[in-house]
Amino acid sequence: MPLPKTSFIRKTTLFLVAAMLSVSVMAADFNQMQRLANQGDANAQYNLGYMYDEGEGVQQDYAKAAEWYQKAANQGDADAQSNLGWMYSEGQGVRQDYAKAAEWYQKAANQGHAGAPFNLGLIYSEGQGVRQDYAKAAEWYQKAANQGHAGAQSNLGVMYEYGTGVEQNIITAKEWFGKSCDSGDQDGCDKYRMLNQK
Repeated sequence: MPLPKTSFIRKTTLFLVAAMLSVSVMAADFNQMQRLANQGDANAQYNLGYMYDEGEGVQQDYAKAAEWYQKAANQGDADAQSNLGWMYSEGQGVRQDYAKAAEWYQKAANQGHAGAPFNLGLIYSEGQGVRQDYAKAAEWYQKAANQGHAGAQSNLGVMYEYGTGVEQNIITAKEWFGKSCDSGDQDGCDKYRMLNQK
């Protein structure tokens, strides 16, 4: 009988030692990341922002996330610019400001970030922080859709289906819904099927 008990104790001890080593490695990684970020490394600043944004290895803190994203975004990091745009759009860690969200999305989009044009399409479609402009929304959705963004492909399909911001064209709408479906968007699949049944 003592053998299983000893085996259990050894396994438990090994597990606890491994867990403590893992925590100390994460702490060392965080300290290294923070040191690099404080030295102005934009990638480290983005990573710290992401860690605080998601609560990975640290307590979730949207204000700290926004602060680190801001530093990386000011250095031209497109991911940080897009994430900062999202934070302004949602009011996470910063005061909600759609105009600032649009500015940061625009900067990220200009660098080829795929999610930023989609978010700009949403902003122009809803008129959040900018004058509502369906034609501009369609342009931004088009850019994101061409980069394979499933949501943009579906939204562009809706715009072509109803002629919102673009000339109505059911064939083109169906094409975009099909691409959205192929990209894994169930909504695009449903809309494609509905148009085929008409």
